[in-house]
Order: sequence, then structure tokens, then C-alpha cells
Amino acid sequence: SLAAFVIPESLAYASLAQLPPVTGLYCYLVAGIAYALFGTSRQLAVGPTSSLAIVLATSVVSLADGDVARAMALVGTVALMVGFISIAGRFVGLANAAYFISDPILVGFKTGAALYIASTQLPKLFGITGVSGNFFERVFHVVSSLPQTHLLSLTIGLAAIGLFISFEAAFPGRPTTLVVVVAAILAMTVFHLADRGIHIVGDLPTGLPDVSLPHIHVSDIGTLIPIALACFLLAYGESISVARSFAQKHGYDINPEQELTAIGTANIATGLTSGFPVAGGMSQTAVNDLGGASSPAALVVTSGAIALTLLYFARFFHNLPEP
Repeated sequence: SLAAFVIPESLAYASLAQLPPVTGLYCYLVAGIAYALFGTSRQLAVGPTSSLAIVLATSVVSLADGDVARAMALVGTVALMVGFISIAGRFVGLANAAYFISDPILVGFKTGAALYIASTQLPKLFGITGVSGNFFERVFHVVSSLPQTHLLSLTIGLAAIGLFISFEAAFPGRPTTLVVVVAAILAMTVFHLADRGIHIVGDLPTGLPDVSLPHIHVSDIGTLIPIALACFLLAYGESISVARSFAQKHGYDINPEQELTAIGTANIATGLTSGFPVAGGMSQTAVNDLGGASSPAALVVTSGAIALTLLYFARFFHNLPEP
């Protein structure tokens, strides 16, 4: 159930970070195994999150000036930094950092994140191209370009939204996301809708990622350290909050210091396998919990399903429509 949910979600979050979609799968491939080795939460699912994707898109990927290889090296380095900060932070009391992030700050950030996500995804929903700039510029461009809406793209997008809402109401906790994704791919393939102007994900690389250190310039390190610190606070704050809420629900305790090690190890693993910073997310953890997860072994099974997807099924996502 978790794999069915996170496969399309991770593709979307990677695209939100302005990275190749397959890098989202790389994150889930290794992060779950790393967390399972060291984590103390029985339900927490660790992988890409929308908030981290936004931070990377606005602060790291923009440094690459359109060079995809350099962008991937930079975000991989940030993931490694987040991992080392997390592990080292265990010994200097950084586990207490989450207590100093107030609820109004988190609510404000999540609200801003929601608005930013909307501004980046609305052009895809309406089939409008050439949208750039900050939030206000994006929204203005979309509104002013409404007469150029690609009606077929909008139809596909609205149909997907309708199916998401209907299936979630009818089958709560089930992997309905994958059902919608499969239906969209089948519709695109059978009716050749890509030939009628609907943008698709395209080819995803097959096979497992190589394990290697990202290649960056020494001069990049100073620029990336403040970003890594921000990502660490966001990743740990989000992870520990979600882990605590589900631990309270099921009546057990988690170890904040050990969670630092677990989140750190997960980020180091993704940094070495062409991924980007990860954290424990609310939506994927809720799916994991509803699926009956009672130990981190569920994450290992999910990683296995991701590996099979990368080895044998990645080509089937070629016709996934962006709307």
C-alpha cells in the first residue's frame, strides 16, 4: 500500500524540486532501509516531502543554471550535509531543536508551501507553458494566460482530481493514488493523447542508481551549508512531529536522539545514490499506518517494491500525463 502511494508521489515531489522525476524513486529506495536500521518509530515513512522539495527548488537547483547534472550533485551534497549535521547534532543537543519551532511558524510555512505548490502546478493543470518567476508572477501569468488554456490537459487534470476525491471517500486508506495513475496512463496510451498536446513525464531511467559521492566545486560548500542547516531543521522538525503523533496514537515512546541518527543515516544514503534530502512525511506515514504497519519492516518492503519498479516497470510511467 505504501509503495503504491509513494511511487507517483515521489515522481511529483522530484518534479516539484525541479529535478528528474526518477530521483524521487531513488530517495525512497534507500531512505526506508536506512531508517529501518536506526529509527524508533514503528509507522514513520521517510522520503521526499513537499516542503523540502520547495526549499531545494528555490535555493539549490537555481544555482545550477539549468545544468541537471550539477543540480543533482548539489542536492546530493545538501543531503549528505543534512545527514552529517543530524548525526553530529545528537552529541551537541540538537534533538531539542524541534521544541523551539513554534506551531505558528509551522502553520505559516505549510500555508506558504501550499500556495507555492499551487503556483507551480497550476500551469501544468491548464496546459500553459512559459510560466516563471515568484509566486505573484506565476499566478498573474496563469490568470492572464487563461484564454490559452489547453482544454484537453485541463479535462485530464480535473478528471484526476475528481477520481482522487471520490476514491478517497469510498476507499479510505487504500492505494487509490496508483489506480488513478494507471487509469491516466492507459487513457494516454489507448487514445494517443500525447499527440494532441498533453505533456507527459517521458522516459525514466531503468536500473538502480550508482553509489558515489556527488561532484561539486569546493567553493559551493560555503553556499550550501546554510541551506543544509535549514533543511535539517525542517526535516527533523517535521519528522519528529509526525513520529510523536503516531507514537502517542499507538501508545509507545520514541527516542529523539536516536531519531537524529536515523534521519541522518537516511539522508546520507540518499546523498550517495543520486537522491536529495528526505524526512518523515505526514501523508505517507498516514498511509503506512492505515495499511497496518507495526514496525519499520514495512519500509524495507516498500524499498523492495521501488527496486522492482526501477528494474522492470519504470518504462510504464512514460505516458503519465503531467496534468
